[in-house]
Amino acid sequence: MTTLVDPSAAATLVKASIGPLDQDNAAHDLLRVDDGFITPPSTAAPSTAAPSPIGPVPVSTQKARAGSLTPGGSFSKSELSSMAGSIASKLDQYLESAGANKGHLHDRRPSDSNSTVQSLTTANVTQLGGNTSTDDNSDPNGSGQSNNGEVDEDTALANNLAAISLAAQKISNIYLEPKPKKTTPNGHQVTHEHFEPEKHFYPRVLNAQIHPMVGYFFSLGNERIIARYMHLNPLVNEDVLKKCLEYVPKHFQWAGSDLFNVTTAEGHRQMIIVETNSCPSGQKSMPLLSELDEHGGYRLVLESAFKDIIDKADKSLGGLAVVYDKNMMEASGYASTLAEVMKEKVWLVEFYEYDQDPPVKWVDRVMQIRDNNKEWHPIRACFRYVTQKPWNRFPIYTRTVVMNQTVACLAGGRNKMMAAKAYELFNAELADSGLHVRVPETINNVTKNEIPLWLDSMGGHAVVKVPYSNAGQGVYTITNKQELQDFMDTPQHYDKYIVQSLVGNASWSSITRHGKFYHVGTIPNKKNNTFVTDLRMMVAGNKDGFRPICIYARRARKPLIRNLQDDPTTTSWDMLGTNLSVKSPSGEWSTEAARLLLMDRKDFNQLGLGVDDMIDAYIQTVLSVIAIDKMCQRLMRENPEEPAKTFDLELFKVLNPDSVLWEEIAL
Repeated sequence: MTTLVDPSAAATLVKASIGPLDQDNAAHDLLRVDDGFITPPSTAAPSTAAPSPIGPVPVSTQKARAGSLTPGGSFSKSELSSMAGSIASKLDQYLESAGANKGHLHDRRPSDSNSTVQSLTTANVTQLGGNTSTDDNSDPNGSGQSNNGEVDEDTALANNLAAISLAAQKISNIYLEPKPKKTTPNGHQVTHEHFEPEKHFYPRVLNAQIHPMVGYFFSLGNERIIARYMHLNPLVNEDVLKKCLEYVPKHFQWAGSDLFNVTTAEGHRQMIIVETNSCPSGQKSMPLLSELDEHGGYRLVLESAFKDIIDKADKSLGGLAVVYDKNMMEASGYASTLAEVMKEKVWLVEFYEYDQDPPVKWVDRVMQIRDNNKEWHPIRACFRYVTQKPWNRFPIYTRTVVMNQTVACLAGGRNKMMAAKAYELFNAELADSGLHVRVPETINNVTKNEIPLWLDSMGGHAVVKVPYSNAGQGVYTITNKQELQDFMDTPQHYDKYIVQSLVGNASWSSITRHGKFYHVGTIPNKKNNTFVTDLRMMVAGNKDGFRPICIYARRARKPLIRNLQDDPTTTSWDMLGTNLSVKSPSGEWSTEAARLLLMDRKDFNQLGLGVDDMIDAYIQTVLSVIAIDKMCQRLMRENPEEPAKTFDLELFKVLNPDSVLWEEIAL
């Protein structure tokens, strides 16, 4: 008795390969595969033609004989997902019955039990349907059939499983985001001699002179900042403000917040937090505060935050490293500056999510880096510039000291869902102090189908965000039905979203419980155009508290229009999207540096900012970082059985109910 594949391997394949499908738009988004792709045993061979990009899925309506897994009729994505579960159940039943029939199993060839997943996914489709005869008198030795019909059923089952596997691959190619495969170079060591300013700063920055007002802000110090802020905000509790600026972060030492300068119809201006990022960019965009130190902000971050952490590391573990997945310009700048600060060589290595053979690995929770001789080197302290889903490559607890720790990203540094909860909890602590983290109105844990309802509640204007994306990816500004439809039609990897009030122009901003906020924008240019900008404020914290590190601004591609109807060809993202990073389909990153606004004599005046605005931005940034650091502490609980604290996954699941994210976390 012969089959094409061992059913246990087939069961594993189907459960793994079909995977979760996006069911939210099932009503109008039908699956597209070839006619007859999944066929009953009595039909012709499945077609090998490419899938049509449009139209429903025609599936053979011929009645399948008993035991066949073939459905009939057209089906949507949600129906296919349900069918996959039904198939898995049928496979379990089949395996159970096959296990009870000893002779049935013993009749299989040894080679059948060794069949692999590859044998299904690379099967010749024309061969799968080769056994199409339903004649009981067919040759018992041909095509794997027997007189009693048992082999026919087995062959039909195997054929259908192989076809389902191929269908799943086509579905993945059509609907799921492709995963670019990478092979990165091995790590190499750098020294302080490798630091060359032209390699670590934009050319514009090298020739820029810091604006006097910006330089003055950086010279103030926390005591004078507190005095000025209290003068303008006498209802604030000065002791609480002082404690915030002197706060010693335990998990989140290096951060950068993106802020909007907004106002109300009554003219009340303020800075609001858009998001706070762990391991932020910014050094390459900041003119030097002092021409005597060519390392600029690179040295400030390392001496203000990382050096304290290195001192706590076990020196016997190994060397130092800078690990990154984008922004080679800044990553290499940090590496050569670290070599200068610590007076030793530093490893510099790339570490990508889809690397087939990464040059970084973890052994007994100690990072190791591979060199060009294929030798591995242990690391005692790592400066992490990995920003894309770092939790799937960096364990939460490591013996190698890492800045920032992975928990900082999960708790809000790269997780907008958790950041919103962190701000809410910290604002409750600050309730009587006159301070609070100012953010757009935020709705958490929203499913895709709920988004239109929340959009209506905000007056038809809102921002939808994929909580775990960054660098401007996964952010959708919605101001009309077409933009909403475009978002609903976009496949997504995660199950939950956040919806925030949109800050636009006075006539088209979201309606919230606190009224409308709209952009102050740039000073009008000679064409009387005003552009949306955001401000990046980078800070670092150590045993002495926080300090500002660098500032830069970014503007949108197109100017704000007073009414959306004035130019229907301009999208809201063209007017509101400020991020400079652009991700290509291959996964490579580029930067639209033309929209960068420096803190120099030329660009800064366009922003219309003063010292008080920068003080407000700095305090808001510090408050947001403290909120996330406190969330980190909630998630890291004491464990008497372990030398270090343990990540409270159960609490995290309650606060962030997204099972797709849970599966990505490397504990």
